Amino acid sequence: MKKIVVLFFSFFALQLSAQVNDWEKYADSLRTNVLDDGEVETEYLLPELHINFSKEELERIQIENILKRRILRVYQYAVLTSHNLTILNQEMAKLEKKSEKRKHLKQTEKYLKEQFGDRLKKLSRKDGQILVKLINRQTDQTAFELVKDLKSGWSAFWNNQTAKLFDINLKTKYAPGDVLEDFYIEMLIKELALEGSIEYHPAAKDYKMDLVKANWKKKLGDSGYYPEEN
Repeated sequence: MKKIVVLFFSFFALQLSAQVNDWEKYADSLRTNVLDDGEVETEYLLPELHINFSKEELERIQIENILKRRILRVYQYAVLTSHNLTILNQEMAKLEKKSEKRKHLKQTEKYLKEQFGDRLKKLSRKDGQILVKLINRQTDQTAFELVKDLKSGWSAFWNNQTAKLFDINLKTKYAPGDVLEDFYIEMLIKELALEGSIEYHPAAKDYKMDLVKANWKKKLGDSGYYPEEN
């Protein structure tokens, strides 16, 4: 009997050790500390502890954690950018004289660069990709469409060819019904809003999310890639 108990706890320890080691692949970051006695201690910095989760669930959780941080960085910026670009295009349409349009454009360009220029430059490539998608979500127009009629200012700032050098295509559309990452983003926007981390702004387009969720549930099944709902 004693042998059986020892074997049981040995097996449990091995299983737990394997789960912790697996987490090295999914940890947000790792930190190594040198203790006073000279020993090296590795600290795992994890947002949550998940035990007995499948590989697919752990991968999804890691993807969601990364996307949450990116959404927090660019979401409100996307809302403000979309708002200002939309107003700019509306005001430009009201002006008849080219001189008036040039003057208004220069004023708006100066404002936008002062407000957002430095922050745009600090975005990572992936942040920029998420931002372009969220601009499309907020306006139902691609970033390219919003600036295509401008001859300077934002067209220079958001130059499509320059953006492509950073793997950011301004023509990218937000498609939660077709792209899994976009589906995660839409679900996370609502989750972050419920938590009070962001102020929710509805999409300009009705993506029919009940149908979208049902379709993704059918595609993903019980694989662990379908997100949990609050």
